[in-house]
Amino acid sequence: MAMAGEVLLTISRDEAERARLESEFKYELDRQSDMVSSRREGERIGLEKGKLILEKERRETARRLKAMGLNADQIAAAIGFSLDLEEI
Repeated sequence: MAMAGEVLLTISRDEAERARLESEFKYELDRQSDMVSSRREGERIGLEKGKLILEKERRETARRLKAMGLNADQIAAAIGFSLDLEEI
């Protein structure tokens, strides 16, 4: 009887340890997943901001080139794509 009680205590301790380790493992996976998600969101936001800045700079360059008397084809060649000159 005493031996059976000892086995039950060992099983209970092992089960508790397994549950604790599983909980730690899940916590670590969740934390890593959150970090990856945050990094991806930061990259997405950074890319969006970068695209807006690039567009603004291209439009400003196109305005300057237009003021210098360049035509639409020349401006498109200089900035790498065409813009509607009426927009700038």
